[in-house]
This record gives sequence, structure tokens and C-alpha cells, in this order.
Amino acid sequence: MKLLTAPTSNPKIAKSLKLNVLTAVLHLAPYDLSGYQVCPMATAGCAYACLNTAGRGGIIKKGETTNAIQKARIRKTKLFFEDRPVFFELLIKDIQAVIRKAAREGFEKVGIRLNGTSDIPFEIYKVEFEGVVYDNIMALFPEVQFYDYTKRFNRKNLPENYHLTFSLAEDNRSFAEKALDNGMNVAAVFRKELPKKFLKTKVINGDDHDFRPADGSGVIVGLIAKGKAKTDTSGFVQD
Repeated sequence: MKLLTAPTSNPKIAKSLKLNVLTAVLHLAPYDLSGYQVCPMATAGCAYACLNTAGRGGIIKKGETTNAIQKARIRKTKLFFEDRPVFFELLIKDIQAVIRKAAREGFEKVGIRLNGTSDIPFEIYKVEFEGVVYDNIMALFPEVQFYDYTKRFNRKNLPENYHLTFSLAEDNRSFAEKALDNGMNVAAVFRKELPKKFLKTKVINGDDHDFRPADGSGVIVGLIAKGKAKTDTSGFVQD
């Protein structure tokens, strides 16, 4: 089973190529679609707008209720909870493959996004490789830049090579403000166009690329509503 999605299979991830970064992303089945909860801070708004059904993930044949992509994401999620050693064994192989590809093609950096459609604190899970136990997957690959979005504003003791951007929803503005105070950037989805400032903070164009570690610090990462998010009425999308 292959866990990571190649950058060419995800249009937004592919935009990071222009930064000379080869990125791959892990897509699990969001919230509790697999029978396991991977988005404990999910809101009605983010569930409605979730990118899980974007692109080919949302193409379902007439008369059917799911597709191969959704089934694969459920299998990956179940594997994480039911056989974690095997899950990390496969993840390590995939990351190693991305590193080799980056070297062959002359990329300066490798970026790995582990929570493409989930919010798991991967920094807390130990990983064993060749008889050595590492504190987490980031410790095993110090040369790789890991990054994610999260709705957990108080995640602490993060590895130096793990960058988090807080994700604003319809009911967590106070947490977003705390995240800004704690030095985190905050991602916010806007209906049609990006303002110059939001929450008294400079807004940058987050759709220009997906490699969030390149954003600097102390900014709002502005994203334009896409797919179902265009019709959101929960407050998740900012007007």
C-alpha cells in the first residue's frame, strides 16, 4: 500500500515545485469516516468544506456511494490505528522514495504534509527503524521539512522540522487569536477576495503555493473558498 500522494496528483501541492520543493501529502479519511476519529476539533463548517471530496476524491459513479480513492483513505486510516508499526514502515518507505526523487531531479528541499485531510499530532508517536526508536517520524528524517494545518492551538514541543499553521473555523476565533499570540500563522478561508488585514494581522495569498513553512511568521494565510466551501453558511468562510 502506498501512503503518500505525489505532488503531480495534487494541483495545490504541485505549486510548491516553483519554490524548488518536492512535496508529498498523506490523505486519510477525515473526522470519523473510517470508524476512527482523526479530526477531534472538526466543526460543521470545515466538515462541509473538507477537501476530502475535492478533485477525483469526489467523483462517484451514478448508483454508487463511494470510489476507490475514498476506500483507500479508509484503509490507510484503519492501518494507522490497527497496525501502527506497519503504517510507519510504509510511510518511511514512501518518504525515502520522495527523498530519492528529489535528489534525482535536483530539488533543494523535500516537504511532507502528513495531515492532508486529518489532524493527528504525529509528533507524539514514536517510530522504530532498523532497531532504533525515534521520538517521531520527524526525528527520523531531520533533513525533511514536515508541515501541517491544525485546529489545536496548543500543540507544544514540536520538532524543529515540523511547521504548523492554525486553521480558523466558525467557532474558534479566540483560539486563532491565541495561536497568533503564540507565534503561529493562521489560515482563513475567504469568500471571494483576500483582505489586506484580518484579525489586525497582514494577510498573504495562501493559494500561491502550499508549502506553509515559506510563509514567514505572524501572518494570516488567506485562502479563497473552493468547491463546497463557496456555499458555506456556517461562518467557516469569511465574508
